[in-house]
Amino acid sequence: MRSVRMTIGRLAEITGVPASAIRYWERHGLLAAPERESGRRRYPPEAAERIKVLRTCQQAGLTLAEIAEFQREQPHREAMIRAKITEVEQRMIDLRHAHELLTHALKCGEQDIVTCPKFLDQMAAWQTPAPPH
Repeated sequence: MRSVRMTIGRLAEITGVPASAIRYWERHGLLAAPERESGRRRYPPEAAERIKVLRTCQQAGLTLAEIAEFQREQPHREAMIRAKITEVEQRMIDLRHAHELLTHALKCGEQDIVTCPKFLDQMAAWQTPAPPH
């Protein structure tokens, strides 16, 4: 017995993703093209799960090209994943610096924060490479 298949409108409704994005992902091979009944797309229930994975990957900062690579078999995606981990780690450092800067700026009594000794010390520390782990 065939599983119940849904229209693109229903899939868009339950995933919160516009139908245009679903069609775009199909065209670019990120989402398998569905069967058609009377010329209309009919998606299996698993399509909703796949869309959740695609959205999670996007929210994690992966580009569409990286998501396509992520879906390939292990040996092909490994280099992309390693590069992305390095990029994410650098973004984490940058965000920590931004948080420190903004937190200090909120409390800083200096008229011009650029002349604040603590701010200048923070900036100098950020420029010093971290010791290897």
